[in-house]
Amino acid sequence: MFLTITTTGTAERPATDLGFLLHKHPDKAQRFSTSYGTAHVLYPEATAERCTAALLLEVDPVALVRRGRGKGRGGAPDSARAQYVNDRPYAASSLLAVALSAVFSSALRGQCKARPELPERALPLRIEVPALPARGGAALVERLFAPLGWAVTAEPVALDEEFPRWGDSRYVRLVLEGELRLADALRHLYVLLPVLDDAKHYWVAPDEVDKLLRSGEGWLERHPEQRLITNRYLARRWSLTRSALERLELARLAEADDTEAEEIDNAVDNAVDNAIDNGVGNAIGEPAAEPLGEDDGEEGSGQRPVPLAARRREAILDALRGTGAARVLDLGCGQGQLLGALLKEARFTEIVGVDVSMRALNEAARRLRLDRPGLDRPGLDRPGSDTGTVERQSSARLKLTQGALTYTDSRLAGYDAAVLSEVIEHVDPPRLPALEHAVFSAARPKAVVVTTPNVEYNVRWETLPAGRMRHGDHRFEWTREEFRAWAEQVAQRHGYAVEFRPVGPEDPEVGPPTQLALFRMAAEGGGDGTDSRSGDSTAITTKEAAA
Repeated sequence: MFLTITTTGTAERPATDLGFLLHKHPDKAQRFSTSYGTAHVLYPEATAERCTAALLLEVDPVALVRRGRGKGRGGAPDSARAQYVNDRPYAASSLLAVALSAVFSSALRGQCKARPELPERALPLRIEVPALPARGGAALVERLFAPLGWAVTAEPVALDEEFPRWGDSRYVRLVLEGELRLADALRHLYVLLPVLDDAKHYWVAPDEVDKLLRSGEGWLERHPEQRLITNRYLARRWSLTRSALERLELARLAEADDTEAEEIDNAVDNAVDNAIDNGVGNAIGEPAAEPLGEDDGEEGSGQRPVPLAARRREAILDALRGTGAARVLDLGCGQGQLLGALLKEARFTEIVGVDVSMRALNEAARRLRLDRPGLDRPGLDRPGSDTGTVERQSSARLKLTQGALTYTDSRLAGYDAAVLSEVIEHVDPPRLPALEHAVFSAARPKAVVVTTPNVEYNVRWETLPAGRMRHGDHRFEWTREEFRAWAEQVAQRHGYAVEFRPVGPEDPEVGPPTQLALFRMAAEGGGDGTDSRSGDSTAITTKEAAA
């Protein structure tokens, strides 16, 4: 199998700089041993105006059978003869991709010790592959390479030129032309040659995910055929494909947010989360035993206080019941505690959990015992049509979706209600307007429930040092006045009415530990001051707050 890389140059920037980038001298013909044969590198032409490097791979069919899968081309249970008589020595495949990686390893990494400035320079490149297997035909070749900046020529090879009625084979002659960095060009080939061949010659292990993401960095997370590329490169292994898609989506969101993926995917903290749910004291300041409220039991009764997290969920459910919502979004759903509570009530017929952290969504799926999705089943675990995010659907009622709440998402529009439970305080203040627009303007549910800590209550917790926030990831914690001012401004800007409710035991001096705002579209009658809740607490509407 054969591949050539050609570039042109000038006297100031000679084309022979290609030799420095490839770490192979144009005046020499070199050979390298690989696991499946011998690779040769030579230069058919090398002048200042034009330079061509050729990679020729001689495949040893016996070594391929002994060291490979042992089942013929593509791992199919072929006959013994087919193990030795196949297209591997002639058509570019995963074998050539492995040879590229072995022979041009420094060039793939974008390293050149002799000329450190060269790898960052875009070169006019022409790459030719005389025989390339293309499952999907020339149209797929175009769809894979064109989005990467290549001008693509993919000429189908006839089965037999003397019998044109037989039609074309699945092989094409490929020519790529464009001005790119050499490292980028080699990474494109390293990933897409085996994708087009769709039959790797070796067992695909979990470390292949790292290889794919390393070579796809900077282009695969935005490629329109990302899912096909990932699925084929990883030999259709469902668990590896899902892992790669999750990491790619996280990388895309991190790039959009101008931050690190590890910083974004910080939503899972099992110890903290379980401690909050169980009402146990921990480092973030949730009380080990909250003060008993009027309905928590008599003194000495031995009843365990209701955890604040449980009170919060019940307050949210109470607010949702009052709106009559059936289709509900849980924005920033985390590990799914509220989702579980929503599922217990038949009134909520469609529930969507959204979180930026795939680890959190995976934990939510585990907790809620979601059905394992199959990659080939339509509608399950597939990228969204307009954002490229990964979705997992377990039933007609519940769906988990990865997404950032500071970006608009047309899939979230038109729902009855949305919940932002302990979410806004994790958003940097300069990004709050983006979240506001995405939720109240773009998604625009009929009702929105927002809960957030009341910083005034922190002084009642002996376990929380003075001046410290309840969680290390909190960007702020608002007083009741600050929260009310923000909520009223949001409501006014977007045509909602808002009422405020306490969550947890209400202290006469510092208020409740958690504050809740219920937004309802003004047209829905939410601004008349009516308290639709059960219980004795009094709702505060915007009109009352102004008075």
